[in-house]
Amino acid sequence: MMIRNVAIALAVLASPTALAQSAANDARLAALAQQARAASGSPAVAVMFWQDGETRIGVAGVRAEGSDVAVTPDDLWHIGSDTKAMTAMLAARLVEAGVISWDDTIGEHLGGVIEDMDPAYPALTFRHLLSHRAGLPANIGLVDMIRFQMEGTGGRSMPEQRLDYALRMLRTAPAADAETEFLYSNAGYVVAGAMLEQAAGQSWESLMAAQVFEPLGLASAGFGPPGSADELDQPRGHRSGLLGGLTAVPPGPRADNPPVLGPAGTVHVSLADLGRYLGAQMAGNRGETGDYLTADSWQTLHTPPFGGDYALGWALQNGRLIHAGSNTMWFVQIVMDPQRDRAVVIAFNDGRVDRVAPTMAPVFEALLPEAG
Repeated sequence: MMIRNVAIALAVLASPTALAQSAANDARLAALAQQARAASGSPAVAVMFWQDGETRIGVAGVRAEGSDVAVTPDDLWHIGSDTKAMTAMLAARLVEAGVISWDDTIGEHLGGVIEDMDPAYPALTFRHLLSHRAGLPANIGLVDMIRFQMEGTGGRSMPEQRLDYALRMLRTAPAADAETEFLYSNAGYVVAGAMLEQAAGQSWESLMAAQVFEPLGLASAGFGPPGSADELDQPRGHRSGLLGGLTAVPPGPRADNPPVLGPAGTVHVSLADLGRYLGAQMAGNRGETGDYLTADSWQTLHTPPFGGDYALGWALQNGRLIHAGSNTMWFVQIVMDPQRDRAVVIAFNDGRVDRVAPTMAPVFEALLPEAG
């Protein structure tokens, strides 16, 4: 199914964008954020709690190590691989618009532009790619990664770069048995993004803005590291310094993975908008579909297509939907409890997983008992 002009089909699915509101610093959540900050040594921590349609946010710390510029509840956070569920939502929108189907194959969308594809891949579908069941290796090789990093947004268009990425990956032998084995793969999401771009005739970034950000009212959402390099107007991600400690990385090519990896994890967003997005996810999970997606689409997104505990962009755990995201300079963990209409997000502008992960349990225990 190759539809180049889908503007009319997509327009009928759009809904008005909600207005962003300034958030207050909730005292209880700020105390939990400060507790996690003290335990992890991170420059800043934010905690968001959604319950019954209300978003509360608490923050503690500074936007950059060595500065005295405090984070605010309205600041933007890089959510890394939490982007994957947004890419799956985009696919669901395009399914409902008749642009693709869940069972469209890699061969149907990319076979005409990629020669010498490994025979293991052409028959695999969006369901395989978005549930990490396509057998693709986790990432492209280091040399290619550096090349895409250097090209960034200043070279070929993103659809051209993603086709190139897909070509290199789809000529690589599988690293796992398709469908029967789970292998978490950023590469699989980039290949899915390339397929969406070929089907719709638009970049993944344009499609995300039109079909995820705007209809859900995520006015703050964008791509890559937030803020500007010239002033400390947003939090900065941090990497370990050569002599220990942390180094703030200003927005630029070194502050994120290559843009070609967008479908796998380059979105940034405010916690208020993230709460709005999670509220839609949880309502859809309960069958409260609204105008955005049908009940069938929500069920597809939240059900592992080949067994196991990973659906399309979400892991399932005791009735909850969870995911973590990091580009090695940020870390954001999401836990949703749809049946109780509660969600918790904890965000660090620090990607040291070994330091930040142990500090999260008290936050989830306080706000989502038994979430773990």
